[in-house]
Amino acid sequence: MAEKVYKRVVSSDPDLLPELEEFVIQIAKEVNLDSTKINNLALSFSEAISNCMKHGNRFDKSKTVTIVVTVSELKLTIMLKDEGKGFDINSVPDPTKPENILKDSGRGIHIMKNFVDDLRYNFTPQGTEIILEISLR
Repeated sequence: MAEKVYKRVVSSDPDLLPELEEFVIQIAKEVNLDSTKINNLALSFSEAISNCMKHGNRFDKSKTVTIVVTVSELKLTIMLKDEGKGFDINSVPDPTKPENILKDSGRGIHIMKNFVDDLRYNFTPQGTEIILEISLR
């Protein structure tokens, strides 16, 4: 199977979230991802795109989020890039520790790590990249 690449560049408008989630779900369905993996991917993507818009771009609609979905024979990869300054991943509190259990936020990275096969961040001067990978096998 030849690699397929899908790309969208969107403003940091939270009203676009349902449409963007559907964009990713449709691609997952096209490659016959099973329903559990589709749900895991959708949840992780929703968290990632929300983080890009909220934390990266501060909901500034003049700033964009680039979404690139790459489908190869073995995996589906989603790269999201915001225009934010990034963050120190090591300073993100562990949401499973007792002192953090009841907090209203701070679970996103933990959720993504548990629902995709690989989660990576690249911090560049132009913004932060989040890479989600899920196996097709």
